[in-house]
Amino acid sequence: MKNKKIIILFVILFCLVIIGGYFGIRYVKNREENTEVEEYVPEEEITEEQMRQTIVSLYFVSKETGELTPEARMIDIKELMEKPYEKLMELLLQGPKNDKLQKIIPDNTKCLSIKLEGDCLTIDFSKELLDYDKSNSNNKANLINSIVDTMTELTEVNQVKFLIEGNVNEEFDDSYVRNTNSAF
Repeated sequence: MKNKKIIILFVILFCLVIIGGYFGIRYVKNREENTEVEEYVPEEEITEEQMRQTIVSLYFVSKETGELTPEARMIDIKELMEKPYEKLMELLLQGPKNDKLQKIIPDNTKCLSIKLEGDCLTIDFSKELLDYDKSNSNNKANLINSIVDTMTELTEVNQVKFLIEGNVNEEFDDSYVRNTNSAF
């Protein structure tokens, strides 16, 4: 008699679990079917001009520390695609937009030509590049690294060579690679 009660109790419990599972699964399926996916609508549409923007890093000297510091700039990707080296050099020659940074390239310096040979970018400057402040020994290194670190942001450039009015100059007679000891 006791065994019959236990068996009946298990059968009833089994039926309740099956019926509960059936209705539970049905509820979940109905809920999934009735859930509508809403399309995300941004608060402001992205304009054609914004889609063409990219960020580049230009390296200038911090007025506070005297160390090279990157400055991020948004530029039109079309400008960068057409003449990437010339565009980056133009931005370096213009100087930083951040008041806490200063350009290290002397005023009136012109970029006469830029040519990529293999992974070495050769930049021909006007003689005004030699007018950098020689009173501090870090100024030459900052000048070189400002240009080299900016140009080697481009994946195809691994080293930079400087010419002064088409000739190798004794002050810049080496090929320079990215400064790997930077703190940033």
